[in-house]
Amino acid sequence: MPVGGRLFGNRIVVWSIDDSRKLYGSGYYGKPIGVPKPKGVEFDAPLVLDLMEGCYLVEKGRLKISQSDGKSVPLGEIKKLCKKQHVDFDAKYLVFQDLREKGYIVSPGIKFGCDFAVYERGPGIDHAPYLVQVFRATDEMTATGIVLAGRLATTVKKQFILAIPKMAEKKIEYVGFDWWRA
Repeated sequence: MPVGGRLFGNRIVVWSIDDSRKLYGSGYYGKPIGVPKPKGVEFDAPLVLDLMEGCYLVEKGRLKISQSDGKSVPLGEIKKLCKKQHVDFDAKYLVFQDLREKGYIVSPGIKFGCDFAVYERGPGIDHAPYLVQVFRATDEMTATGIVLAGRLATTVKKQFILAIPKMAEKKIEYVGFDWWRA
């Protein structure tokens, strides 16, 4: 049975505390409102999801989204909103799905200047060891861009990874950069 979420602009709020705990506890989806670093599911707050997470959960049959008037928001409409919110949404969403299907916890990477921060076990349990930036095979990346990304990743003790989706095949190639001193 999917949990219910309410669409507010570019966020989805799950108001039921029980449903919030269930969703968060089943894969660290969203963030409890007003709880900066939740420890487990012992929180008494609604859960806020970003559009990409919401889209994924709707596709998985785990979330049903409605508007403030109670009218259901279909998946196609959610994807339209996602495309307005995220540049190159289809490529980023393919990477998001792939990482989630592989068991990783995927969070927005905006505070690190990348597309995703990726956890092996989950926020509050471990630190995100990976910063992922989505690139098309046709995108240009300068040497300066690689150095900047590497310096940032090294500073925050994370591995910088390029995710290069092959849209036609629905596959992703990952290229990881390790930085070391000689």
